[in-house]
Amino acid sequence: MCWSCNQQDSYTKATDAQDAGREFIRASLDGDLKKAKFYLLKDSANLDLLDTWKRKHYDQLSSEDRRQYRDAQIRPVSIDPVNDSLVNYVYTNSFKQKDTTVLAVVKVNDEWLVDFKQVHSFKH
Repeated sequence: MCWSCNQQDSYTKATDAQDAGREFIRASLDGDLKKAKFYLLKDSANLDLLDTWKRKHYDQLSSEDRRQYRDAQIRPVSIDPVNDSLVNYVYTNSFKQKDTTVLAVVKVNDEWLVDFKQVHSFKH
């Protein structure tokens, strides 16, 4: 029997908005779509946006840029609760320091997930 052949990657559910945001960001920087989807609010718009982002942005990067994203540190700017089920996670990373992103992290059925439809990026 090959027990490990059927073993799936297991990710830990986020305990709060900060965990969900950090795990999603790390997976995105690493190009790990499977892990990013785990921390994503799974609706058709979010799934399509994430697939499109990977295909049209991440997959088009040079191998050196991908390496730099993988090596980048997440730099939270602020983590701002809007209400009890919505938190804005504002961050940059050590590779693209001038790009700031605001992730919306939502609580749905006692689970914190990233709502990719509400992501906003801007450059300084």
